[in-house]
Amino acid sequence: MCLALPAEVVAIDGEMGRVNLGGILKEVSLALVEEIQVGDYVLIHVGYALSKVSPEEAERTLALFAEAGLSGEA
Repeated sequence: MCLALPAEVVAIDGEMGRVNLGGILKEVSLALVEEIQVGDYVLIHVGYALSKVSPEEAERTLALFAEAGLSGEA
């Protein structure tokens, strides 16, 4: 089973970015997504941003994780 978590992009440096995942900052590759800007939300899995998601979708997904007793922190 694969699990991708939504995270907010807080900094971009070329094809790498820093995301905020439940208050933890992680470095991830942005090479697989196009037109990402600071403030966007992306789904991340094993250090890669897989796709861009809306803030509403990110919020719903994080709420489901919280409801299931998972914090979304990695």
